[in-house]
Amino acid sequence: MKRYSAFAIAREALRNHTGWTRAWRAADPKRSYDVIIVGAGGHGLATAYYLGKNFGITNVAVLEKGWLGGGNTGRNTTIIRSNYLQDPSAAIYEKSRALYETLSQDLNYNLMFSPRGVIMLAQTQHEVRGYQRTAHANALQGVTTEFISPAKVKELVPIINLSGPRYPVLGGLWQERGGTARHDAVAWGYARACSDMGMDIIQKCEVTAIRREGGKVVGVDTSKGPIDCRKLGIVVAGHSGVLADMAGFRLPIESVALQALVSEPIKPCMDVVVMANTVHGYMSQSDKGEMVIGGGADGYNNYTQRGSFHHIEETVRALIETFPMVSRLKMLRQWGGIVDMTGDRSPILSKTPVEGIFINCGWGTGGFKAIPGSGWGMAELMAKGHSPLTDAFSLDRFRQGRFIDESVAAGVAH
Repeated sequence: MKRYSAFAIAREALRNHTGWTRAWRAADPKRSYDVIIVGAGGHGLATAYYLGKNFGITNVAVLEKGWLGGGNTGRNTTIIRSNYLQDPSAAIYEKSRALYETLSQDLNYNLMFSPRGVIMLAQTQHEVRGYQRTAHANALQGVTTEFISPAKVKELVPIINLSGPRYPVLGGLWQERGGTARHDAVAWGYARACSDMGMDIIQKCEVTAIRREGGKVVGVDTSKGPIDCRKLGIVVAGHSGVLADMAGFRLPIESVALQALVSEPIKPCMDVVVMANTVHGYMSQSDKGEMVIGGGADGYNNYTQRGSFHHIEETVRALIETFPMVSRLKMLRQWGGIVDMTGDRSPILSKTPVEGIFINCGWGTGGFKAIPGSGWGMAELMAKGHSPLTDAFSLDRFRQGRFIDESVAAGVAH
């Protein structure tokens, strides 16, 4: 793999950029692999990368029925934060946030990571108490956050309206080292690094069946033929239930659409991420000047990626009170992603009833921010059978009643 650098750019400029090679190899499937990862999104590619980097396991295939990063990884609003209340959540998200800070250097690929800071607005007295509690919990967890005053919120976000008639801003939970990254670049950077380690990334390769013998996985059937494996990782977000059904077990998840939109580009006006959970909207400004806006998930199960007008209208209407300038903008485009929700709104990273099959799903609306930490923990789980990052997120927690209820803790599933 040719290393990217300022010197490489200068060299290629002198020869009309004829020396660049493909970022990753176009591979055909081999007959067998030590590990197959189903799903070439951020979580799947990160799992493969850390299997190679941390454990030397490189006889790996990453199978994708569509195109690399074409699912939720390319359809999210790029927020990165770790200010969660529950200890297991804070641990894996903080691991992820910390990995993001040096990931561009680790992968030799510019992910455009921007630690611009994240504010979660407190717009009711209940939220004030809740976020103060979270700030104390974060201090014990080693996660740097603080509860800030309305004046500080206004200083950080000059365009905000503090005195909304329904929901005035009473303060906010501020994480200075939170931020955003370029979602496509995260997938591309991991893919390039995996390919450089000799792993095969096989696109347009749909898994049609999972083969088992004696309660153990032995391979998969695909649209490109059968492939054998010793271990199988299922990392397919909203389609996790479909793959689990192929393997012969069920998951406590449901799939719904999560929608977002961007406005026309405008001059820089907001350099932090703001989340308003009371009205359920969040907003940041992209490097191109677009206002990136998201809201809650649909209230019914579906697999649509088109988006719908009523949900966009609801989200924008809610934000206009806090950000009046939004009312003057034109919408540039909208989209949806298929997210998988668990009952406690926390993920599943676990062994399964089938020996050799591991599942990574249930991230709901918070998957992008967790990609490096999720891949790190999932790789350790698959390589060693155990990971401190994933222990609390096992499937048996639903049977044992030890939920990690972030929806109740935060009042929102993000």
